[in-house]
Amino acid sequence: MGAKIEGPFGVLRKTFYPKPLQVSCGLGACVRDEYRIKPVIDIRNLWRNGEETRLVTGKENIVYDYRGTVYCYCPQTNKRRAMAFGGFEQDRETLKYRCPARHYGVACRGMEQCSATGGVRIPLAEDRRIFTPLARSSYKWETTYNKRTAVERVNARLDEVYGFEKHFIRGLPKMRLRCALALMVMLAMAVGRLRQKQGANLRSLVQAA
Repeated sequence: MGAKIEGPFGVLRKTFYPKPLQVSCGLGACVRDEYRIKPVIDIRNLWRNGEETRLVTGKENIVYDYRGTVYCYCPQTNKRRAMAFGGFEQDRETLKYRCPARHYGVACRGMEQCSATGGVRIPLAEDRRIFTPLARSSYKWETTYNKRTAVERVNARLDEVYGFEKHFIRGLPKMRLRCALALMVMLAMAVGRLRQKQGANLRSLVQAA
């Protein structure tokens, strides 16, 4: 099943969703609410007045920072620990976080008095900019976002090395063909390097084979 998003950001087609999708901040809420796509968006610290953390609504000892990392404070020692991400509950639109003492097996003297021993649920509505279905504090978010670096490197090579930044190609079919040929050449060179046992020069365009 596919999704089509039209607007000032152009037309976006997504064949399989709700898989992660990297989009601009302006499209983040749109793709989640209307098309059930999980946005993967980097974030800047826009908090003012030196805020480091904010208290979760309705909680006394649970806070979060601007990157969405959730912490709990021990009721006895006031020691702060990062809570373990427990997954996204789609039916409730909440992110679940587990007690670090129970999840990691660390000692906590205030465990009996802590209200977060059984875990907490934080609704996305707490802050739609910070809390997303794919939690920013999870390893999966970091892995997914890091793929962007590899994609941008390929795009840069297409623009700068293969001459797509300044081109005179007209028509989508011709552009698709030229892009496909460029990618085929790129992959063929990589395969050749591997066969020649030159893995260190896998991406090199000038090193002799």
